[in-house]
Amino acid sequence: MKPTLQLKLGQQLTMTPQLQQAIRLLQLSTLDLQQEIQQALENNPMLEVEEDQGLATNSSEGERHESGEDPDGAEAQAAAESSGAEGDEYAAEGDWSESIPSDLSVDSNWDAVYPTAGVASGPGGDGDDYDFDGRNGTTETLQDYLNWQLNLTPMSDVDRLIAMNIIDGVTPDGMLTTLLDDVRVSLERDDIQVELDEIEAVLHRIQQFDPVGVAARSVDECLLIQLRQLPVDTPWRREAEVVLAEHMGLLGNRDYTQLMRRMRLKQDQLAEVLQLIQGLNPRPGASVSTAQPEYVIPDVFVRKVQGQWAVDLNPDIAPKLRVNEGYASLVRRADNGADNQYLRSNLQEARWFLKSLASRNDTLLKVAREIVRVQQGFLEHGEEAMKPLVLHDIAEAVEMHESTISRVTTQKYMHTPRGVFELKYFFSSHVGTDTGGECSSTAIRAIIRKLIGAENPRKPLSDSKITAVLAEQGIQVARRTIAKYRESMDIPPSNERKQLL
Repeated sequence: MKPTLQLKLGQQLTMTPQLQQAIRLLQLSTLDLQQEIQQALENNPMLEVEEDQGLATNSSEGERHESGEDPDGAEAQAAAESSGAEGDEYAAEGDWSESIPSDLSVDSNWDAVYPTAGVASGPGGDGDDYDFDGRNGTTETLQDYLNWQLNLTPMSDVDRLIAMNIIDGVTPDGMLTTLLDDVRVSLERDDIQVELDEIEAVLHRIQQFDPVGVAARSVDECLLIQLRQLPVDTPWRREAEVVLAEHMGLLGNRDYTQLMRRMRLKQDQLAEVLQLIQGLNPRPGASVSTAQPEYVIPDVFVRKVQGQWAVDLNPDIAPKLRVNEGYASLVRRADNGADNQYLRSNLQEARWFLKSLASRNDTLLKVAREIVRVQQGFLEHGEEAMKPLVLHDIAEAVEMHESTISRVTTQKYMHTPRGVFELKYFFSSHVGTDTGGECSSTAIRAIIRKLIGAENPRKPLSDSKITAVLAEQGIQVARRTIAKYRESMDIPPSNERKQLL
């Protein structure tokens, strides 16, 4: 083959480092973005945080002093008096600098010679960095709580080992998943011979710990333990014990007709028994909360201003950055030295970083405004007015790619008068209506939740009945779709929602 030269025109997207950085910043959450900015501030001397607020405060104070105004004179005098009182306190302690030993060894600990001042161990005054929830929140698990009670309970060494093995098998809900025979086998490996009756006795003692009913092997056993803790003269206690011990299957299937026949109770009497059972806790371990508080920082705020919905970025999600003019002025164009190359490289990276941040904010604001424009009905009337929306709709409106919309709506949150929602919450599929329109799946879920909330508990709505009700409103949804939406909202079927009360 003869080699030839050819000219070809085409378009190609090159993933430059600047573009990669912009895409990476776009998909970061608020917390990840703050960490990225902090890392950039530490690594790049050309970046600095704008502190206009502090400068404005200092300038305003200077103007007041120049004008001769002294509105805080009384406060200054009080502060001086307080300072004098603190000086008297330190004077009362004596001149500690005179008592420093001259032969202090270089490897000695300062705290071993002079104790740390009490104020240093305090919460740090009124600083903004003080984490009240982090220092005062509890991280105690259910096992820790049970072991603490075990240490206060007099037991033999063998029984204590049995109890520790049982507590290790308790789930966060308070149920025991370990078989007693497995506990016996594990103790035999340590050359400890015990009988199942002894393990059973230790289990009964643990089940009396707080919360009552913990370490139960089944729901009916858990409820029976709690029921037997009630006073003997509690109305309908004996009947409730019989229901839990002998007719748990009928109660689980809500077969109240058969249950009344077996118990020889009337409907109002069975209702009293069920009310007593419903007051018990089938998940006693859930009362020992171990979850740490999780906070969501909204990226955008939505509020109504003069009848129009306004969207603004949250100014507190990231500090305002700028290029350090002092360091930037040191860059010389014609100098190719190592120091100048270092400054020039960091200056270019700082400008790219600031440009990527600005692009991220502009894209986020543009997408949020378009979402609010489409979902004004939700802001005005709630979930039932939610319109169907997909990524392609927003991408066409803002003239961006769907992948960009997907990145900018992931882990980004919007603060609205109806609560804080992730941007992806406003996207949903749709079903057709009789009039040729569309109804979003979010609105259908809201309607289903509303219908079930208003149903007669003695005759709950079945999925077929809900389908018929929606058809009367012009919304064509299959019964299996109703069942799927209901299960996604953790709503049980009609036979499990039936109540006698």
